[in-house]
Amino acid sequence: MAVAGSIGQLAGDGRLGAATARSLSRLAQGYAMSASIGVPLGIAMARSTLVQQALRPAVLGLQALPSICWLPLAVLWFGLSETAILFVVVMGSLLAVAIATEDGVSGIDPVLLRAAGTLGIRGPRFVLGVLLPAALPGILTGLKLGWSFAWRALMAGELLFVAGGLGQLLSQGRELLDAAQVMGVMICIVAIGVAVDQVVFRFLELRVRRRWGLVEAA
Repeated sequence: MAVAGSIGQLAGDGRLGAATARSLSRLAQGYAMSASIGVPLGIAMARSTLVQQALRPAVLGLQALPSICWLPLAVLWFGLSETAILFVVVMGSLLAVAIATEDGVSGIDPVLLRAAGTLGIRGPRFVLGVLLPAALPGILTGLKLGWSFAWRALMAGELLFVAGGLGQLLSQGRELLDAAQVMGVMICIVAIGVAVDQVVFRFLELRVRRRWGLVEAA
């Protein structure tokens, strides 16, 4: 009851809505940057032996690093700023997107790629018309994984300093020794994560898999 009351109070005075909007805005920026860099990087690692040998060991090694470990470096480079939080979000999700994209591209049926080459499909037409559509189920899985990492990294980044967002509400609850507020905000964070996963990514995954014939149509 105390947790529900705390959530109701935060929602009633507008703090919960404002914090959620602030966090989602940051997440959208950081996640967009992660996807725009991670997908091309994954494709490059899958299609170029030189890029794979040069970057894949580093990407795999850094992926094992928890996102919270990027916080000290972010503060040293960018200070206590929005850029520091975005940096943590990007580094928390970019590598997961890149690795999953590489796996998706590497898993394409070689016969399909040879057929495209036989037909003379090259360059951007090959990437946009053959490679990306064929690897889309794997890429979508990587984007889903990257979203979850970005969401976790954002919460860690927002605990850095007073910058609004759900992380700040968590920090305030801790400082006030208000366990109900802390648990209430945690419930909201989980609810948002589950909602995005089930409403957005589950819908896209089912749609793509049905289109690609990976699951039976309902």
